[in-house]
Formats: sequence, structure tokens, C-alpha cells
Amino acid sequence: MEAIVLYPSPGIGHLISMVELGKLILSHYPSFTIKILLINVPFNTGSTADYIASVSAAVPSIAFRQLPTISLPRDPASYTSIGVMASELLRFNTPHVHDELLSISQICNVNALIIDLFCAPVLGIAAKLGIPAYHFFTSGASCLALFFQLPVIHQNTIKSFKDLEGTTVDLSCLPPVPLSHMPTPTLERNTFEYESFIDCTAHLKKSAGIIVNTFESLEPKAVKALEDGVCVPDGPTPSIFCVGPLISTNHQTGGGHDKMRECLTWLNTQPNRSVVFLCFGSRGVFSKEQLGEIAIGLERSGQRFLWVVRDPPSDVKRESILVQSLEPDLNSLLPDGFLERTKERGLVMGSWAPQLQVLNHESVGGFVTHCGWNSALESICAGVPMVAWPLYAEQKINKILLVEELKLALPMNESESGLVSAIEVEKRVRDLMESDQGKSMKERMLVKMKEALKAMGDGGSSRVALAELVESWKQG
Repeated sequence: MEAIVLYPSPGIGHLISMVELGKLILSHYPSFTIKILLINVPFNTGSTADYIASVSAAVPSIAFRQLPTISLPRDPASYTSIGVMASELLRFNTPHVHDELLSISQICNVNALIIDLFCAPVLGIAAKLGIPAYHFFTSGASCLALFFQLPVIHQNTIKSFKDLEGTTVDLSCLPPVPLSHMPTPTLERNTFEYESFIDCTAHLKKSAGIIVNTFESLEPKAVKALEDGVCVPDGPTPSIFCVGPLISTNHQTGGGHDKMRECLTWLNTQPNRSVVFLCFGSRGVFSKEQLGEIAIGLERSGQRFLWVVRDPPSDVKRESILVQSLEPDLNSLLPDGFLERTKERGLVMGSWAPQLQVLNHESVGGFVTHCGWNSALESICAGVPMVAWPLYAEQKINKILLVEELKLALPMNESESGLVSAIEVEKRVRDLMESDQGKSMKERMLVKMKEALKAMGDGGSSRVALAELVESWKQG
């Protein structure tokens, strides 16, 4: 029996991405079995139990293996961020991963270990056991090309990235990207988060290969630069396998049947391509002031809308790390009378909506998004143009790609204080749904939608890349 072992970072988003990769492999190469290693975490990462149960029932060739619970060296509430805690969990779990790989090897031939960006500590034990280790990079090829630069930039400067506002990373495959647009953990030098992130990106080049959730014709310049080996300044580039777009087909990770029914029933009553969908991911939260500006902008725009609203972030660190947000009180968060005044053309959902199904509904004509890569791919595959409003992680990089390079999105512009005004929201929503620029974006998006389908079809670039990846395991 041949097995592929997948090891994701903690969190439902990381887990779903790995499961989708496992399902892709099995759909074309069913002789493999997939083993997914899971870490026990002392903080809320989104409920995984129901999701794991549904995957296990639907795909018996995917088996989940829970790593033993470990004791962190300090109280979980004392950590400054979930990222710091997750990094320590990954480091302390390395011996358990070693033991699991040995255990699996006794019953299966382990062809490969696939890890995500933050699981670099296990590369050494994979090498020790003679198991080729691959990275699964869940963002795009352009972001990967940039991340290869970070260790060298780190060596060539002593300043924090946040203090290098005018300094850009200039690659031939992308418009200039300000260093201040890098992921939040990298912005402040000499912190645990910074050092951990730089270390993880430095380990990318040590992979046997990097699996990327993109397709060649979406990011042709970046893919070519990676394949030509010009993105790694100080060594060879691992083999690159673009196997996307990989999109989650699970709709129950944050809501339920009642909310899904409410969304889709409402959308069924709306005209074709008339609704703008606003959704900002599981971690996309705004202050009450910002929610008010969005509400005023939507009301003034005159557009039909479906808007997902989450509770504003808590000022209490322990709650923000350990406690799941409750269902928001929409009446207290939004301007007085807003829900009543807009009820004929708008629907506001608390916390969650079935994003993939919403984007693929014929009533939806635009998407205001945080530029998470999964959301961007879902929008592209649905043929829905975007307004780009990045919030965290690598999303500012994705915005530059989507707005400036691919011209599939309009930018949402912040004021100097970081607030997006009602005037800006109104303008961008109207431009997206009514302007000639919005119509041109729609046409480009439909082209990319067809290219995505072609890439995943027989003989498509992503299918060919997957075959090359599997062949590399068999040769190894």
C-alpha cells in the first residue's frame, strides 16, 4: 500500500486546503491512501469535528491521525498571538510527527510528506527517515516568488519592513510590491513572529518540490519565473507543480443548513447579476465605525447586496485568542433603521454565508473580498469580478496581482487613518456593478473562468502538473 502523508498547520482553513489536495490526488490516483496528521490546539480555530467526520464518511481513503496532546511551556492566555502559539505547537510536535511517520511506514510505503509553509520544523525528520518532503503553497505563484526573496531582503537590511514604506520588491513577473505590504508577522523586525516567518520562507527552497494552488494561465509570468529559477537568489529552485484551482466543496464549516437556505432563497428572488456580495473570510472583522461606513455606502449606492457581518474584534486578548465570536447583534452594530430601510434590496447575514454557492448563483454580479487566495480563486471560477479590500496575511500582495496585473478587481482605498469611507464604498460598489470598467472586468473574468476549467480538464496544465508530481513520488 502506498501512502501520502499530509501535515497542515492548526486551523480549519489549513485543514480544508490539505483535504482538497488529498481529494484531488485520490480522484486521479485512487491507489494511494492519504494520512492527515492533526495537532491538538488549546485555542479556537473553528470547529473541525463535523468536517472531519463528513470527510471520513465521504472519502474512506483519507484517514485522520490525531497527534498526542502536548503541554505548552506557558499558559495559552499569555501568548501575544495565535501565530506565536501555533509556531510553538508545531515545534513541540516534531517528535510526534517523527513517531507517526515511523508508525505509518510499518504498514505502508510512504511516498511523500506534504507540509504547508509553517510546518518547516519537520523537514529535518523527513530527510532523516528518507521521505521526500513537499510544500503545499496555498497562495498563488506570484506570492511564492515574493516569499523566496524575504530571507535575502532580511539579510540586506536592519530595518523593519513597516519602516521601509518606499522600498519595493521588484520582480519581472509582478508590479512593484512595497515591503510594507508583506504579511503582518514580517512587518516588525526582532519579534518571534518575524523570525519564525523568515525561517519558514528560507526552508521553501529545501523542498523536494512545491505544490501551488494556481493554474499556469492565471499567473503565466510568475510561473515562468519560478520554472526558470530566477526567483531564488542564492540557490536552485525546487520543482514547481501548479495543480489548481483547488476549491473547497464543503459548505458547512461555519454556518448551517438554515443560513444556507435563507441566503439561497433570498438570492432566488433577485434579478440576474444584480447582487454585490460582501464577505471577508473567517477572520475578517471590522470596527463598529467601519461597519457603519460600509452600511451607509451600500445604502447610498442603490445596489442590491448580500453582506456577511461578524462581531467587531474584542479588546480582551484572552477572548480574541481563546473564545469563539458569538452571533453578532446586527441591530446594535449597524446604523439605526438601516436593516429596515434596505430590506427590499439587501440581506445581512450574521457571521457566515455559503460563499461558494453564493458566488455561483446567477443573481450575483460582484464580490467585495478581503483577497484571501481561496476566495479569489472561487470568484474567478464563478466568473464574478471583485473589489479588493485586503485585511491581513498575504492579501495586499494578492490585491496588487488582481488589480494591477490581472485587472480582475477594483481597489478599495483606505484613508490615512485606515478607515474606508462610505463615499469610497458607494463609489466602488457602483463602479463594480454599473461602470464600463466593471463590464470589462467581467469579460476578462469570464475568460479566466474558462481557462480554469481547461486547466483542470483532461490534458490541461494542472492535470499534467499533477501527473508529473505523482511520477516524482514513484521515482523517489
